[in-house]
Amino acid sequence: MIAVSDLTKSFGTRILFEDVSVKFLPGNRYGLTGPNGAGKSTFMKILTGDVEPSNRAVISRPRRVGVLRQDQFAFDNERIIDTVIMGNQILWKAVKERDALAEKPDLTDKDLERLGDLENTIGDENGYMAEIEAAEILRGIGLPDERHEDLMSTLPTDMKFRVLLAQAVFGEPEALLLDEPTNHMDLESIHWLEGFLQQYKGTMVVISHDRHFLNAVCTHIADIDFETIITYPGGYDDMVRQKIQARQQIESSNQAKAKKIAQLQEFIARFGSGQRASQAQSRRKEIVRLQPQDLKRSNIQRPFIRFDQRKPAGRDVVTTEGLTKAFDGKVIFENLNLQIHRGDKIAIIGNNGVGKTTLLRTLLGELAPDKGTVKWGTGMTRGYYPQDARIEAPAGTTALEWLTQFDTSGDQQVVRGILGRMLFTGDESLKPVSALSGGENARLLLAKLMLEQHPVLIFDEPTNHLDLESVNALAEGLSSFEGTVILVSHDRDLISEATSRVLSFTADALIDYPGTYDEYVERYPLPEAVSASKW
Repeated sequence: MIAVSDLTKSFGTRILFEDVSVKFLPGNRYGLTGPNGAGKSTFMKILTGDVEPSNRAVISRPRRVGVLRQDQFAFDNERIIDTVIMGNQILWKAVKERDALAEKPDLTDKDLERLGDLENTIGDENGYMAEIEAAEILRGIGLPDERHEDLMSTLPTDMKFRVLLAQAVFGEPEALLLDEPTNHMDLESIHWLEGFLQQYKGTMVVISHDRHFLNAVCTHIADIDFETIITYPGGYDDMVRQKIQARQQIESSNQAKAKKIAQLQEFIARFGSGQRASQAQSRRKEIVRLQPQDLKRSNIQRPFIRFDQRKPAGRDVVTTEGLTKAFDGKVIFENLNLQIHRGDKIAIIGNNGVGKTTLLRTLLGELAPDKGTVKWGTGMTRGYYPQDARIEAPAGTTALEWLTQFDTSGDQQVVRGILGRMLFTGDESLKPVSALSGGENARLLLAKLMLEQHPVLIFDEPTNHLDLESVNALAEGLSSFEGTVILVSHDRDLISEATSRVLSFTADALIDYPGTYDEYVERYPLPEAVSASKW
């Protein structure tokens, strides 16, 4: 069990949590949710011990806690199997110190005594079986024995994260703390991860902006709201329903109270003095008792995303003939003949590194094909949301100033209206671009696409910095858009709701499937997770 009592955390005058007490029980898997900036990662770092609270809060953790590290490059110079064993820091430090002592030419009595202590520690941590157990976990995540001695730098990004997950679960930890485990994972890896984590029997706390993942994995949601943490049973959708119902109940109760108060006030006005004055006084006390409950502003704030077209595209949006592209001798796609028509909404999927972004950039003309042609419809304009979606602007440029440069109407109220719909209300629109968070940066780029009104929209992993409500709003905006959409994403809910055609990079071919993602998965099922027997 993980328990937190009376936790307060603030940065300057900004309070993230105040007097928070919450328990995470064994056997439950908790999704930690809240909007961008609510303090999810800060709370997770407090649980891991990497960040100190602002007060003397009491935090109780099991002895063995597995933590998923986000820096996939931190272990590049380590053997893969050693990286896994590092998940038990007590064991790893003891082994390294023992090996260093063993290399000394002359051992003192103190050295020998220390060696004995270290051997005891290694035995207590089951260190003599460490490599066998680590190898078993690595096989479970899909890495064959012949790769275990290789360096981490030889692995692709998604497999590095699988190894870091293996590091987190090594040594059978009583609790798992995972911050955005689906980042940098492709659809197949995310599907595998869900099955893997569903078998975990300890206490798990996970941060994710993937609604499908939270619904599939979590037994509870711990939601950061009103400077505290409220726990709900079920997945993310269950939590949202419960929050809405609770709010509706308060609103209904407040309406009933307001009606009753109006009746009491009318009585007081008529009989406030005279023979019935005592009755009026009792009604004044009743009014005090019936004061409506404060309805705090919920953290569920959804931007309103709507994409319009200034001028619809022609029937033929883009056509490729014999399109071929290779990198370092590896063919990404070959002799690709592709026709995209007005109104097509295409999801491009496949494992990391197979060439999804390369295909987009080749279609856009940013990369020249090795062979073949790309032909866009006459006068076609398109909006592009790149994977590396950082806004470059002169120092001091505000969000309002940056967005205004793309407005052709000359009406700043239009720009302010779009900013408001994207949650840049009031002074928020006057924030310097350089000070925007990742989520604010992403919303501002989406605002630019809304303002420009292109008939073709191209997105490369647009959900990387968006919170759950923004992802849901983007799905609604794309599904109602009457133009053409080309979307690279690992978010299954987004591609399921927003697209109706799938381009899938597989090991054998590039499949052009004329149906939804859900229909595609029925036709080409994803592999199931290997049983996590160590749980």
